[in-house]
Amino acid sequence: MPSIEHRPDRPKPWRARQWGPDGRLHSRSFARKGDTQRWLAQVEASKLDGTWTNPALGRTRFADWLAEWQATTTNLRPSTEIRDLTYLRLYVRPRFDRFQLAKLTQREVRAWVADLSRQGLAPATVVKAYQLLGKVMAAAVDARMIPESPCRRVPLPKIERHEMRFLTPAEVDRLADIIRPDYRALVLLGAYGGLRIGEMAGLRRRRVDLDAGTVEIAEIITEPGGRLHIGPPKTRASRRRVGLPCFVMDALAQRMATPGRPEDHVFTGAYGAPLRVAGFRARIWPAVRTAGLDRLRIHDLRHTAVALWIAAGAGPKEVAARAGHTSVSFTLDRYGHLYPEADLGLRDRLEALRAGRMPQVFPRDATSAAPDPGRAL
Repeated sequence: MPSIEHRPDRPKPWRARQWGPDGRLHSRSFARKGDTQRWLAQVEASKLDGTWTNPALGRTRFADWLAEWQATTTNLRPSTEIRDLTYLRLYVRPRFDRFQLAKLTQREVRAWVADLSRQGLAPATVVKAYQLLGKVMAAAVDARMIPESPCRRVPLPKIERHEMRFLTPAEVDRLADIIRPDYRALVLLGAYGGLRIGEMAGLRRRRVDLDAGTVEIAEIITEPGGRLHIGPPKTRASRRRVGLPCFVMDALAQRMATPGRPEDHVFTGAYGAPLRVAGFRARIWPAVRTAGLDRLRIHDLRHTAVALWIAAGAGPKEVAARAGHTSVSFTLDRYGHLYPEADLGLRDRLEALRAGRMPQVFPRDATSAAPDPGRAL
């Protein structure tokens, strides 16, 4: 049973004592009796609703909990792990390492976010640092070290998206003709197949089906910390098979005309080594300036592919599948502004349907028949 003890000789004379679900007696001292009673009531309520946490665990320093969290987090890709370590070292740990978990409040987090923004950090950097802190503190909640995360309802800076750049087919051809011949097929594959640069660097010969006119994305190349890493795509949706126009397949066939093993990469660096993306950007990609396409990023080839698919009549679901997006909503969020023509076409078809200029086709299933046009709904 909870108890209250009065010790008038102490700076905080009111001590509350309470047995916790862990079978141990926990106590806390207060300056006023009312605060003591409220604390006991809160503890009793947390025991009933299952949110009770051991006060001793809440006194764990953030640095110590972070070390434990990192040691037990095993599902990170190498590139993600290195990125997280960088954010923790530069932005999170200098501010919070000495804090006890229970004393890291929402006000502290809110002030920290504001300070990062005032330092001139990019909004995306501030948001990523906050999200990382949120993951660490959410894990502390799951471990019953604190009752709730301080990362809640914190106003974040707005991330302004960079304007996407789309090439015309003529501009794609010009770049493909000017870039080093070994990478002509890479330009066409990016601009019409929508592959990311890491996906093109990781493409193996056996993943190219010249007869079917498809490529399969099953491995990617990344360079976390400057070290080459070959692994599977980041998400399940990113592993996909993409159909390509004949002229792109012809360029791939020409690239693969020299003998090679099925496991060899289609695009390689010096002496047949895997293509290093950083080196490609530095030594090969500057050809964009010669093509009159200054400031063109490699990723703009992917944006170009999506724009060309939409112009050719692809719907959001088809675009999402071809691009390897995790959801159609992401596709619409990023590229919905490219669909006004499709919207106009739909409106024209609805007008034609109402005017009787299009056949009315109604879906059937095993239990329903086509509706009677003369029957009131």
